[in-house]
Amino acid sequence: MSRVSTLQAHGGRWRSLLPLTLPLVFVAIVVVFAWQAPGFLSGGNLKSLVLNNFVLLAIVAIGMTYAVAAGGIDLSVGTALDFASFSFVVLLNAGHGLGVAIAGALAAGLLVGLFNAGLIAGLRISPFLATLGTLFIGTSAQQLLSDGGQPIYIAQGFQPELASVSPLGVPLPLLVVLVLAVVYGLLLARGRLGRELLAQGTQPLLAFYSGLSVRRIVTTTVLAAALACGVAGILLSSTVSAYVPLSGNAFLLNAIGAVFIGTTLNRQGRANIPGTLLGVLFINVIANGLLLIGWNFYWQQVATGVLIFVVLAFSFISRRIAQNT
Repeated sequence: MSRVSTLQAHGGRWRSLLPLTLPLVFVAIVVVFAWQAPGFLSGGNLKSLVLNNFVLLAIVAIGMTYAVAAGGIDLSVGTALDFASFSFVVLLNAGHGLGVAIAGALAAGLLVGLFNAGLIAGLRISPFLATLGTLFIGTSAQQLLSDGGQPIYIAQGFQPELASVSPLGVPLPLLVVLVLAVVYGLLLARGRLGRELLAQGTQPLLAFYSGLSVRRIVTTTVLAAALACGVAGILLSSTVSAYVPLSGNAFLLNAIGAVFIGTTLNRQGRANIPGTLLGVLFINVIANGLLLIGWNFYWQQVATGVLIFVVLAFSFISRRIAQNT
C-alpha cells in the first residue's frame, strides 16, 4: 500500500471515530456517577433528571440548533421564553381558556422572533448584535411589566397542570420534546429548509450567489427558535404555576453549550438535533451527578466547563487530523 493510500486510510478511521466521541464520553461519565454518586441510577433521580432538568433545556436548545446551523446565534431565546410565559399566565388569570392562553403565549414568543427578523433580515444587523439587543430590551421590558421583577402567580382555579398530564403513559412535557425533536430534526436533516440553513451556515457567499433568499432563511430560523422557546415558556409556567421574570436567561448558556457539544456527533461538525439532545443530557447528567457526590455548585460549573472543553477539543483535534491525513 502506498503512503498516500495509507494516510487516506488513517484519515478515514479518524473520520469514522468522530461521531463516537460524545457517546463514549457520555457513557463513561454515567458509569463513573453510577459508581460514585449514591442514588444516581434510582428511578426517582432519573425521573427528576428528565422531567425537571432535561425537558425545558432540550426545547430551548432545539430552537438554538437552528440558529447555529444557519451560522448565527440567538441570545434572545430566554426573552422569547419569558414573554410566552408572561402572556400565558396573564391570559389565564384574565379568565381566558387554556387554548387562548396557549395561542397567546406562542404568539408572544413569535413576536420576539419577528423583532429579531426585522433587525437581522431587514436592517442587516448581525445575529449576535441583534439578539443581544433584544435580550437587553426584553430584560428591561420584563422588569417594567412585573413591578421590578416580581413573580406573577397563576390564580387558584386557573392552573392548567399540563406537566401532570400523561397521554399514552408518557408525561406531556417529554412527549412535547419528542415531537419537536422529530419535526425539527427531520426538517433540518432531510428537508429543503435544512439544506438551505446548512448552506447559509457553512458557505454563505455560495448560498447567496446560488440564489437562496438569505432574508427568508434568517426569518425562518429566528421564528423556529422563538416558537420552540414559546413552547418551553408554556411548560415552565404550567410547572411552577407562575411567571418568574428573567427565568428564561438561565437556559441560554447551557443551550449554546449543548448545541456545540452536539456538533461532535456530526462528521462535518454541523449542528444537529440528535447531537443537541445528547449534549443536553451530557450537561444535565454532569450537574446531577456532581450534586449527588456533594460538590459545591461553583465547582460543578468548573467541572462542567472543563468536560465540555475536553469533548470539543478532542473533536476539533480529531477533525484536523482526519483532514490532514
